[in-house]
Amino acid sequence: MSATVLTARALLLDMDGTLVNSDAAVERIWRRWSERHGLDADEVMKVVHGRQGYASMALLLPDRPMEQNHADNARMLAEETADVVGVVPIPGAPEFLASLRGLGLAHALVTSADVALSAARMAAAGLELPDVRVTAESVGASKPDPEGFLKGAAELGVAPEDCVVFEDSGAGIQAGRSAGMRVVGVGPRARFYEPDVVVADLRQVRVEAGDGGGVRLYVA
Repeated sequence: MSATVLTARALLLDMDGTLVNSDAAVERIWRRWSERHGLDADEVMKVVHGRQGYASMALLLPDRPMEQNHADNARMLAEETADVVGVVPIPGAPEFLASLRGLGLAHALVTSADVALSAARMAAAGLELPDVRVTAESVGASKPDPEGFLKGAAELGVAPEDCVVFEDSGAGIQAGRSAGMRVVGVGPRARFYEPDVVVADLRQVRVEAGDGGGVRLYVA
């Protein structure tokens, strides 16, 4: 099967589910939270991927004051940062990131995790953090709002339409599309949300330097 070829000026990379498999830790934390609030954990897990915690809580507990969601989210972030058991790289992520860095290609991490959690999970997975990072502290709105991806593009000095997003979740794919960017979906969750192209993992992606400092992506 021939590869899909995408050209871009920069890549914007989600973390959880895209570079790092943290599903086991996310399940542990959110299932405990679900039990505390008398919610169906399986239904909760359908909501939480890709969003900041407070945004998920607002959907799951719509009558609760937002300040309680933010306080609860802060406690959960601390729990998640301390619990990296089973956090591993998505297959192909080490080689993918090494290629981007080695070729000097513009890229940024755009994650709903905060600074501490993103550092902890990337380290647990043995992955080097990109130089440009947009974390929870950097934005006023959670995915599916496009703010994070637009900020990542701005920090790299690249127009949104010249960026390609890598995402696994419905909220993240929606955010990338709303930012006017093309989206490569990674993993089994992504295929339900109609990204431009979907891969099982990052072993199916190869990068080359394009003309004038751009990026050429080969997606098998």
